[in-house]
Amino acid sequence: MSKQTIATARRKARVRRAIKAVANGRARLSVHRTGKQIYAQVIDDAKGLTIASASSMDKDIRADIKSGANVEAAATIGKLIAERAVKAGIKDVVFDRGSYMYHGRVKALADAAREAGLNF
Repeated sequence: MSKQTIATARRKARVRRAIKAVANGRARLSVHRTGKQIYAQVIDDAKGLTIASASSMDKDIRADIKSGANVEAAATIGKLIAERAVKAGIKDVVFDRGSYMYHGRVKALADAAREAGLNF
């Protein structure tokens, strides 16, 4: 492994360890971003199930967004994942940013999810 992938894996493990320490049975809102898309999932770690998911590749979203790799798309996905999680009965989650820094698209997704009704 290269030094960069080792550093990324360590950062991701550090974030995940901190999340598990404060989760107290809450679901986890996990974010994954690529150069072209952004994905979000609400995961119940106790059961090992994905409760809700949304991505910039969803057919009903693709018409609304110009690109999946910008802040506007991330905000749209944040709103959509919050709506789907609330519909599934989840209001309180723990935000898992993975190995990504909390700015840009990740921050836009988190802010939109908060505005749409998720508490974290």
